[in-house]
Amino acid sequence: MLTAFVNAFKTPDLRKKLLFTLFIIALFRVGSVLPTPGVDAAAVQRCLNPVLQGGSGNSIYGMLNLFSGGALLQLSVFALTIMPYITASIIIQLLTVVIPRLEALKKEGHAGTTKITQYTRYLTMGLAVLQSTTIVALARSGQMFPGCTETLIPNDSILTLVTMVITMTAGTGVIMWFGELITDRGVGNGMSILIFVSIAAAFPTSLWAIRQQQGWGIFFVVMAIGLVIMGAVIYVEQAQRRIPVQYAKKMIGRRAYGGSSTYIPLKVNQAGVIPVIFASSLSYLPVLAAQFDPTAPWAAWVNANIARGSHPVYMIGFFLLIVAFTYFYVGITFNPKDVADNMKKHGGFIPGIRAGRPTEEYLQYVLSRITAPGSLYLGVVSLIPLIAFVLIGANQNFPFGGTSILIVVGVGLDTVKQIESQLQQRHYEGFLR
Repeated sequence: MLTAFVNAFKTPDLRKKLLFTLFIIALFRVGSVLPTPGVDAAAVQRCLNPVLQGGSGNSIYGMLNLFSGGALLQLSVFALTIMPYITASIIIQLLTVVIPRLEALKKEGHAGTTKITQYTRYLTMGLAVLQSTTIVALARSGQMFPGCTETLIPNDSILTLVTMVITMTAGTGVIMWFGELITDRGVGNGMSILIFVSIAAAFPTSLWAIRQQQGWGIFFVVMAIGLVIMGAVIYVEQAQRRIPVQYAKKMIGRRAYGGSSTYIPLKVNQAGVIPVIFASSLSYLPVLAAQFDPTAPWAAWVNANIARGSHPVYMIGFFLLIVAFTYFYVGITFNPKDVADNMKKHGGFIPGIRAGRPTEEYLQYVLSRITAPGSLYLGVVSLIPLIAFVLIGANQNFPFGGTSILIVVGVGLDTVKQIESQLQQRHYEGFLR
């Protein structure tokens, strides 16, 4: 990996792309710590420190704050970061399955994809308005940091509140623009790179907090465990089941075409990190509902068993939700019938399996068998921060586990692969010349 980066900086055009990507990342981090107009930054920091020491993973804002790299709880210009875009993308992807118009656009190729991307942008801005309004309302009412009596917004006039909402919403739009700039003129997928940066930015703080709370011994143990977990995640993320496919020869005029062999790669973790996000979001709903009627018996049970991530009831429910959502998401994103029909249309077949319905049933059988270990893997990795919270007292933003490590490893592998592929293209061009 290091060799790929060194060689990339030796190549002039790749060096420009990498430097441009680093420049956008620097701007993104500046916006993540720049306070929103109308916010008392000093008061926010005084309220923020006890929350971070107690583990912000206990808060219902834990997932949002993870993706923002701490920008959410600092009420910065980029407080919403890329989370509205992620939510909008998931919603559009789910609606594509149930709305025929979106499904037809998806099959139209580049033009249809462009239209769906435009719909995703509109939905992102709508969600950004709702989320920024909610955050401003929580900060104004004092519910952003429970137990903190500081006044976060000294001048809570309508003009100030509207300015804050507009600023945070515009920040989301700027982040989307940054992501598209990286995709077009930089290296890697822009949105994924920004998510990677947000999560990786919290790693040093989390590790240093463990050192301060537990000492150097536990710190080195955590680092060793983290390296093992990272290696295991890399191994599983690259694991795939390759189904061989043979294409029959076709005679066109006097020439024979086709007859090639290829394979269908089915990843063990076909769903990626989406099931973890689904499960985390759904597990927060009972906690949010309990805040409306905290004196009710069911609300007391929710606060005692679900609001605390270290409780066994929460862990078991979270694990089962991840397994269920993995099967659900894989089922709607990979359609064996479409794959079997395309293979049959182009003269492809799986050796030993008849084309058509037998191929579809075989693909469904293999997919279900692969999804089982994939879902268990996601569930176990996601429980690592919760288990660490119980064993060593580290907060639930424990860096080596859960959503953070899955995203960091996945984006890192994808970016390195893109750099290596571009290096190979330039190597082949020089060889041919």
